[in-house]
Amino acid sequence: MKVHHLNCGTMHPPNTRLVCHVLLIETDNGLVLVDSGYGLDDISDPKRRVGPARHFIRPVFDAEETAARQVEKLGFRRADVRHIVLTHFDADHIGGLSDFPWAEVHLTADEALGAVHSPSARERIRYQQPQWEHGPKLVEHRPDGEKWRGFAAARELVVIAPGIVLIALPGHTRGHAAVAVDAGNRWLLHAGDSFYHYGTLDGHSPIPRSLRGMEAVVAYDGKKVRDNHARLAELYRRADPDLVIVNAHDAVLFEKARAGA
Repeated sequence: MKVHHLNCGTMHPPNTRLVCHVLLIETDNGLVLVDSGYGLDDISDPKRRVGPARHFIRPVFDAEETAARQVEKLGFRRADVRHIVLTHFDADHIGGLSDFPWAEVHLTADEALGAVHSPSARERIRYQQPQWEHGPKLVEHRPDGEKWRGFAAARELVVIAPGIVLIALPGHTRGHAAVAVDAGNRWLLHAGDSFYHYGTLDGHSPIPRSLRGMEAVVAYDGKKVRDNHARLAELYRRADPDLVIVNAHDAVLFEKARAGA
């Protein structure tokens, strides 16, 4: 499978620059997105669709950064996107869903429960309902019973294509997940918001205080977030030659992945 690395939303919280790292995967069953970043509707109505958080994270809201426009620039049609696999349901990960209303949207059942079906009071504040008022086709998965490189709960999404694996990593949200993709010569592990900065992996690069604070404030379960940090750092230290770890927002990891490093 050929994988394209897209930045679908530059953001500027205090003292740092973030991206919305989206994977575009070419499969025999059409195109697949991992997350969707911000979409065209977010740019048209940021107050309603993104909410007060936009004042802190300060998205650029550039239409040319949307997955919709970037898919078209690569020579595809939007209709070629058949599936979208979500790490979680935060606004900067699902804003582009409405640009692909026919696509099946895959997520963990726990995330669907917390975001859509039965959110807690805190989750009702967190998630922006206008982003799914177009009625996306949600396909819920329970990643359990399988293992993937030390992660206990995983599920290969063979309904989409072999080599796309949904891995349960709750903590940032109730049903947060990572997504592993077999790119042929290597595996890509898109860890979503399981960590924000590459310093979490290497253990020595300084992490901006603004990111540390944001990560703590928005965590659904802080202990699980810290446990995920430890597991991902251990996997990084193993330095498996056929594995590249990225996340949703670190600009350094995004640029390295895009350059094929």
